Amino acid sequence: MQSIDIIIGMLGSTIRLSIPLIFTALAGLFSERSGIFDIGLEGKMLASAFAAAVVAYYTGSPWLGLLGGILISIVFSLVHGYASITARGNQIVSGVALNFVAAGLTVVLGNAWFRQGGRTPQLENSARFTGIDFPGAEAASQMGFFGKLYADVLSGNNILVYIAFITVPIVWWVVYKTRFGLRLRAVGENPGAVDTAGISVTWLRYRAVILAGLLCGFSGTYLAIAQSASFINNMSAGKGYIALAALIFAKWKPVPVMFACLLFGFLEAFSNFMQGKSMPLVGEVPVQVFQAMPYILTCVLLAGFIGTARPPKAGGVPYTKER
Repeated sequence: MQSIDIIIGMLGSTIRLSIPLIFTALAGLFSERSGIFDIGLEGKMLASAFAAAVVAYYTGSPWLGLLGGILISIVFSLVHGYASITARGNQIVSGVALNFVAAGLTVVLGNAWFRQGGRTPQLENSARFTGIDFPGAEAASQMGFFGKLYADVLSGNNILVYIAFITVPIVWWVVYKTRFGLRLRAVGENPGAVDTAGISVTWLRYRAVILAGLLCGFSGTYLAIAQSASFINNMSAGKGYIALAALIFAKWKPVPVMFACLLFGFLEAFSNFMQGKSMPLVGEVPVQVFQAMPYILTCVLLAGFIGTARPPKAGGVPYTKER
């Protein structure tokens, strides 16, 4: 029974920890498929988490908090879009700059407004996205492994968890089955050909970065008012970079992105479980070993040991219209 509880606990933790990665990696997918490298995913997550917590605190509504997080994330995306698309600046520098701005601005505003060392006040449950219990979950929890799976893994999650998994097939359909998705993939590979066909490369790329901002807004909101009950200084803790690693690991494809994020979520859950525990013949393994695994796996992929990860050909290159 104890082993079943451990497995169920690990599965539940894996899902909960993978949600911000799924939203953020899908955000990066839209941006990078259009040819815009987005190192600023981390900053957008952090800014949206802060905005969501502040709005939810003052309004008492998690939905308004989500709206606030999305709007701020889109603003950051538009800044990155202006620097990368209109001004034709260096996309990596722009993304890194946004990360620094978000990290500093959230601390400064948090201290100025709440005087709690960069934190926001604790939220009431009514201002958060709390768990949703499925019918019969309590009774099912007494029915062995599959009952516990239903009660403690499938049931009891907040609505953003279910939205994240619904978003995956929606993104797949948009990218591969719509005219916009076809043009999005084309502009990331050969923007000159798209421009020749009479389609605005600039407008396509702006729409892609706006969608990236939308999804990062969900991610930051999840961190602040679903997984937690307040904003904490630097609460994204590198998840934007891990999501970017998952995106590369999944070769910029929506469904593999979900599985890559679940894998990285499992590694984080496993590292939390292994804290203070010893392994046979090894002893206590530093938690940093497990935290480094997503990046190690990405480096292995980029080295070509398990296939080639080829980014969009026009990625990171400002487009200048030929005259």
